[in-house]
Amino acid sequence: MEYRRLGNTGLKVSAISLGGWTTFGGSVQDESLARDIINVALEAGVNFFDQADVYSTGQSELLMGKVLKDHPREKLVISSKLFWPMSDEPNDRGLNRKHLRHSIEGSLKRLGTDYLDVYFCHRHDPETSTEEIVLSMSHLIDRGQILYWGTSEWSAAQIAEAVIYAKAHGLHVPIVEQPQYSLAHATRVEKEILPVTTKHGVGLVVWSPLAMGVLTGKFDAGEVEGSRMSTTKIGRDLYTPENIEKVRNLKPVADGLGVTRASLALAWVLRQPGVSSAIVGATSPEQMKQNIAHKDLRLDAATIEQITTIWNTSHSSP
Repeated sequence: MEYRRLGNTGLKVSAISLGGWTTFGGSVQDESLARDIINVALEAGVNFFDQADVYSTGQSELLMGKVLKDHPREKLVISSKLFWPMSDEPNDRGLNRKHLRHSIEGSLKRLGTDYLDVYFCHRHDPETSTEEIVLSMSHLIDRGQILYWGTSEWSAAQIAEAVIYAKAHGLHVPIVEQPQYSLAHATRVEKEILPVTTKHGVGLVVWSPLAMGVLTGKFDAGEVEGSRMSTTKIGRDLYTPENIEKVRNLKPVADGLGVTRASLALAWVLRQPGVSSAIVGATSPEQMKQNIAHKDLRLDAATIEQITTIWNTSHSSP
């Protein structure tokens, strides 16, 4: 497993990481199954595990935490996120200081740890000032409850504003952004986000690098019912006849390299030097094994050009 620096920090995360969105606490509810999936990941060298309080309303954190607490904490990089409402209470949402105080305590308790390596602002909060957000996240770092903080699905301008404000006032800067990024969803990250995060030394850990399974070829025949693809708007937006046809055309490229299309898609995302880790999900040990089967695959320029031509887009290679 390759380990990459998280932005400009000295923290190293596995190039492939395991997340809990829609799986842990959702399609994966049995602790023994969760343990088997996580053990496969750990044996392959995965050290980064990503969560959020809103995933299955805390159940995802709770289930993953039950397994991770049996492993040495110093070997694990654990993250979680806050922003989305966790109840009907008016302050149980957003990035205000009160919500941060209660959210971090809840996440730590559910995950069974006394600190998070990274705490993400799950979205930008237009009702909370940059000053309050940066001060509050810095306070959590100073208290030792988190080591670093980051953003998720923030705009390039919002990321830059937070970094600049933090540096100007001697506060802790955000060191990582978590955007959606895949072959099927690339333009925003490559044209808008990467130029800014690279400039400011902010790393990327990306979610849905397999486009909710579309890029694996599992929907070649058109069956989508019962999958995660059918349960979210994001998934349904990715599942288009045009995308499915492009994925079918990727098969000869993958076959020529002796790898799966999932491995091809992950390697394509990880070709970007600004990407620290690609977060995958898994509902079984076998699926986790498939996700990491060719974890060391590197794509040459000719292969990247083939993929770019098939996808008929203007993505640039580093």
